[in-house]
Amino acid sequence: MAKQCPAVILAAGASQRLGQPKSLVPIGDTNLVGLAYQKLVKAGCSPIYVVTRSELSVPIMHATVGSTVIVNASPEKGRTGSIQCGLLSLAGDKGRMPKRVVIAPVDRPGWAVGDVKNLLLSEKSSTLAANGRRGHPLLLDETAIQSVLAAPPESALRDVVTFQEVTVSAPLLGLNIDLPSDLELLKQHESVLLNLG
Repeated sequence: MAKQCPAVILAAGASQRLGQPKSLVPIGDTNLVGLAYQKLVKAGCSPIYVVTRSELSVPIMHATVGSTVIVNASPEKGRTGSIQCGLLSLAGDKGRMPKRVVIAPVDRPGWAVGDVKNLLLSEKSSTLAANGRRGHPLLLDETAIQSVLAAPPESALRDVVTFQEVTVSAPLLGLNIDLPSDLELLKQHESVLLNLG
């Protein structure tokens, strides 16, 4: 049996355009960060780290019992900086850098447990793709992890890592919870998103 792959959930964004923390947007009997955590657990990822901002750490701990919650002291520098926080925390706790890690942003909920299982079959850094569009979560391999750690925290990940595509059947893969209007889409598709396990 393959070794378990760790995962990092990105939940440190300011959510200024949405007007409320994306990670805490309710869906079913949980919220977006709780949903991402539940799906990653079902996909076999372990350990799971959640990188967030200090003011969200307590509610996120409640939503992801069993995860390790890490505070990014400079979340305004962007997602690559949050990934770096997660990777360094993983390495510190394990005593070595992981060889692979899944990266899952909370604001992209349109993926299924099976999609992550397919992602984990890849040997190289990979991204999910459906209907000609790339999506999340991502898989970073050992080389990519080193590249991310060496990059400025404000770098765009696409400028640091080259991803191969893992094609899946995921009609909602492009769903991005970014604006208040996206909350209506989330509500429309709630039953589907909750059944992506």
